[in-house]
Amino acid sequence: MGPRRETGGAPPLPPGGGTPVKNLFGRLADGSEIHRWSLENGGTRLNVLSYGGIVQSLEVPDRHGRHANVSLGFDTLEDYVARSPYFGALIGRYGNRVGRGRFTLDGQTHQVGVNDGVNSLHGGPEGFDRRVWDVEPFTEGSDVGLYLYRTSADGEMGYPGTLEVKVAYTLTEHGDWRIDYEATTDHVTVANLTSHVYWNLAGEGGGSILDHELEIAASRYTPVDSGLIPTGELADVSGTPFDFRRAKTVGQDIRIAHRQLLHAQGFDHNWVLDKGVTATPVAVATLRDPSSGRTLRVSTTEPGLQFYSGNFLDGTLVGTGGTVYRQGDGLCLETQAFPDSPNKPSFPSTVLRPGQTYRTTTVHSFGV
Repeated sequence: MGPRRETGGAPPLPPGGGTPVKNLFGRLADGSEIHRWSLENGGTRLNVLSYGGIVQSLEVPDRHGRHANVSLGFDTLEDYVARSPYFGALIGRYGNRVGRGRFTLDGQTHQVGVNDGVNSLHGGPEGFDRRVWDVEPFTEGSDVGLYLYRTSADGEMGYPGTLEVKVAYTLTEHGDWRIDYEATTDHVTVANLTSHVYWNLAGEGGGSILDHELEIAASRYTPVDSGLIPTGELADVSGTPFDFRRAKTVGQDIRIAHRQLLHAQGFDHNWVLDKGVTATPVAVATLRDPSSGRTLRVSTTEPGLQFYSGNFLDGTLVGTGGTVYRQGDGLCLETQAFPDSPNKPSFPSTVLRPGQTYRTTTVHSFGV
């Protein structure tokens, strides 16, 4: 018997926020209960599932103060289990791609689960996006949020070491959504956690994002082969469709016959952020929807940003608003270490050893 839906729409929240509200969302085939946590602060409303740490919806106001859900997703747990292209998910153990699902650490070769042709994508067939997380609400001063915990066992999806993971989703008094990732291991491993929200600032189901304006503070990007694995080159964006150093619409150059765009059927690449790895979050990207006036600024401690233009949405998925998602109806801005870093010694290291703590932070700031 497959997963089934238990509850209806998101519960109402008190104006101005308050303690996160927990409701039953559904049950997995094995009977595990999945809950939806609803929280609000600073004008931002967030719904999070204990399955996959998924952001089911995120609502922010437009220039007229009207709220809309700006993240793509589903109404039912069954859809998330059966057919989700990582909508809103918490990604790990290794976000993005690992070539042939294979890498070597301290002389030992590890084979991890492959699920993208011969490559591993977003942790493999049963990554963090398909796991049940323990969730604990918190309030800290004027902030409200959720702690998400899980233990990734030694050998899960082929990754070495028992990884203890803690992720904090925080809504600040200003309505920012902050993500703090933390992990420790008992054996040398690799770690690269990220969030896979598909954004449409016109509102979920609001049509194409090709008219959204995007700016990325990156002078280089990592070209890929036909399997979307980085070649190892750090290429200059100058004179290419990959130059977003000044804001331009997503659609301005997306149909140019550039080999890299042909490989990915659009944008699905890692930008090498000019600021590099930083101790505190630095603003690296700004997205704007002219129709609603909504803006999103992304700040991070990470060295890379994967911009994905929703190329593989194919009209077979129906979202929370009851509309069909087609190519380019949402985009992702995934803060990260570079793809295939375990196999690219020249890339910033993603190796985590016992006694070390993996920590990264990303902040999403909304405005008009």
